[in-house]
Amino acid sequence: MTTTAPNNTTARRYDIDWLRVLATFIVLFFHSARYFDHMGWHVKNPERSTELMVLVGFLAQWMMPLFFVLSAMSSVFVLRRRSAARYLSDRVLRLLVPFVLGTFVVLIPLQVWIERVTNGDFDGGFWAFYPHYFDGWYAFGGNFAWMGLHLWYLQFLFLFSLITVPLFRAILNASSFTKKLASICQKPGGILLLSLPVIAVELWVNLDPGGIGMRDFGGWSLATYLVFFIIGFVLATHDGYRIACERHRIPALVVGILLMVPELHWAWAEGAFFSDYALRHITHALNAWLWLVAILGFASRYLTKPNAFLSYANEGVLPFYVLHQTVIVFLGFLMLDWAAAIFIKFSVLILLSFFVISASYHFFIRPLGPVRWLFGMKKP
Repeated sequence: MTTTAPNNTTARRYDIDWLRVLATFIVLFFHSARYFDHMGWHVKNPERSTELMVLVGFLAQWMMPLFFVLSAMSSVFVLRRRSAARYLSDRVLRLLVPFVLGTFVVLIPLQVWIERVTNGDFDGGFWAFYPHYFDGWYAFGGNFAWMGLHLWYLQFLFLFSLITVPLFRAILNASSFTKKLASICQKPGGILLLSLPVIAVELWVNLDPGGIGMRDFGGWSLATYLVFFIIGFVLATHDGYRIACERHRIPALVVGILLMVPELHWAWAEGAFFSDYALRHITHALNAWLWLVAILGFASRYLTKPNAFLSYANEGVLPFYVLHQTVIVFLGFLMLDWAAAIFIKFSVLILLSFFVISASYHFFIRPLGPVRWLFGMKKP
C-alpha cells in the first residue's frame, strides 16, 4: 500500500534536533581519537592506535556530511518564514561571530601554539607566541589559521548559505517537482537517486586530489560538502523524503556496513581496497549516502519526542562545537607524559573534555547575554 505524504514541512522536526545534538557529541569522540591515530594532528599521543584509526575512518565517512545535511534541512524552515536578507543576517550572527572569536582571540591560537611547541618550532609560553600567530598563513608555512582549524565548518557553512540562497528559493518554488521526486524516492531503491550527484562530484573532484579534491576538511572535498548541503535542503522540502528514508533505513544500514569494509581497508593496510578509480569513488560516495539514509531513517522513526534535555542540549550545540577541539588539544597536551594504556587515556580525555565543555557552557556561556552572542546563541 502506498502512503501519500502530506507536505507538513512547517512542523518542527525533533529528529533533526536530536541528530544535531548526537552528531555534536560524536565529534567529541572523533577528535579525541585523532589524538591517538596514525595521521598527523595538532598534538599526538606518543603511542598510537590502529583501532582508533579505524574509528576515525568510520566516523569520517558520514559525520561531516551529516552536519551539512542537517544544517541545510534547518534552512528550509527558516527560508519558509523569513526573507533572504533575514536568513543571511542570522547566519552572520550564528556562524561568523563565533568563527571570528575562535580564530582571532584564544581558541585557535592556543591550538596552533601547542602544535608549534610539541613539534619543536617554538620555545615559549602562549602569550609570547600570540603576536607570532599572525605571521604567515597556516598550511603554507605560517601560523595564522585562516580556516579556523576545526571552525572551518562554520566558515564554509556560511559561504554555502550565501551562494545557495537563489537556488534554495527556486527549489522552494518548485514544489511540484520536489513532490514528484519525493514520490520516486519512496519506491524500493528510489532513495539511491539522490546519491547520483554525490557520486558524480566525487568522480570529478578526485581527478585533482591536490586541488578541488583535497580532503583536508573532515575527509571530503568542499565541492562534495556543497552537494550534500543542497541535497539536505531538498530532503526537508517534502515529508515524502522523510518517509523514504524510514522505508530504506534497514537495507541502507546493512549495505552500508558491508561497504564499510573496503572503505576502512586503508586503516590497517596500505593502499585502497579497489584499484579501479571509478569503483573506488563510487563505493565511497554510495557508502556515505547509505549511512546518511540509515541515520535519518532511524531518527525519523524513533527520535520524534521533545523533552527538557533536548531543549537544553540543542541550544548548546554551537558553543559545544566551538569549544570542543581546543579543549581536547589542550588536555591532550597536558597528558603527553602520562604513561597509561591508550584505552584509559582515551576514556579520560573524553570524560574530562566533556566535563570542561559542559561546565563552561552551563556556568559561563549560557547565562551571560554578551557571551551567548559571541558563541552564536540567540537571546534567552
